[in-house]
Amino acid sequence: MSSKKYLNLSRRQVIRGLLATTAFGATAKFGTGCTPSAQTTAGAGGASPAAGGDEPMTVGFIYVGPKDDYGYNQAHAEGAKAIADKFSWIKLVEEASVPETTAVAESMRSMIDIDGAKVLFPTSFGYFDPHILKMAAEYPDVQFFHCAGLYKEGVHPKNIGSYFGYIDEAQYVAGVTAALTSKTAKLGFVGAKPIPQVLRNINSFTLGARSVKPEATTQVIFTGDWALPLKEAEAVNSMADQGIEVVTCHVDSPKVVMETAEKRNMFCTGYHANQVALAPKGYLTGAEWDWTSVYTRLMEDIKAGKSVQSGGIPHILRGGLKDGFCKMSAYGAAVPAEAKQAADAAKAKFMDGSMVIYKGGLKDNQGKEVIPTGGDLKQQDIKLEEMNYLVEGVIGS
Repeated sequence: MSSKKYLNLSRRQVIRGLLATTAFGATAKFGTGCTPSAQTTAGAGGASPAAGGDEPMTVGFIYVGPKDDYGYNQAHAEGAKAIADKFSWIKLVEEASVPETTAVAESMRSMIDIDGAKVLFPTSFGYFDPHILKMAAEYPDVQFFHCAGLYKEGVHPKNIGSYFGYIDEAQYVAGVTAALTSKTAKLGFVGAKPIPQVLRNINSFTLGARSVKPEATTQVIFTGDWALPLKEAEAVNSMADQGIEVVTCHVDSPKVVMETAEKRNMFCTGYHANQVALAPKGYLTGAEWDWTSVYTRLMEDIKAGKSVQSGGIPHILRGGLKDGFCKMSAYGAAVPAEAKQAADAAKAKFMDGSMVIYKGGLKDNQGKEVIPTGGDLKQQDIKLEEMNYLVEGVIGS
């Protein structure tokens, strides 16, 4: 059948058609080259086994948005491409713009049943419950790796791994850079939802800024969802009208935030991936994920015979700057030498393990002590993953 007939169909629709003409009890092996929306690629050297007789392994990645969103999905897609390029024994199968509905369960099922995937990375937060939980129970021999902190030992299927990074470390360094680049230390943060991960980024960014300029403030505006471009643009314009000099964000795609900041002659710091191309004049630095590092380690472990089922791979993987889970964007042209020096010094403390962001005696922006004096919290402390406050210096609720 001509691939032209598939151009307006999703990968899931094509596979439904294939399944309709295939006995469910049979083992089906179909190539996916005729389904453009599947965005399927083979590893370096094609789909054939790697040199040395290595068996090819099909690995599936699913994204909630487009792979070129300059944000969350692009960061994961870059990591997926890197391991496919590096390991000739990996056959990469991808699907983008899959909503957090039964559609993702359908995508996972097709990758397993049709493509023969043994390892899946359904990357979006909302894929976990109930979709990953349901598929993991149904396919106990497949390893599912979810990007979030939702796995619970003894509660969830043993073939699920959870991975996430302390990217608030990079936000802290970005806050140092932002405060020392701005004249007034009036900063802004566009957040999607006030969940712990977003609050932690806001707070760490602010604490970084106030470590070098105690008078620094961060105006926060929550849009209400992960991808609302119009509200994101409105938020940045509102901040510009208030005289805020530097803006950053935690939304799925920072593209609109960066572009709007550039139009309003504001400075900006990025998130998820490198956005310097979107704001060449105002981009200072950014907190980037380094999923290439994480995915490389995981695939090396899996190739060596380790698994989450056996305990060879931990069910919960965490790391920060020194562990290669995240990194900083290169400094932009507008960053002064003083800001670079202070930001580099802060980063060095993260790299040697001496930095503590959340020190005892910390107050929220209502004046309440949220961390008792003498009760410093290290990055690994589970209390930080349950954060429900905004620190002193943050304007918002």
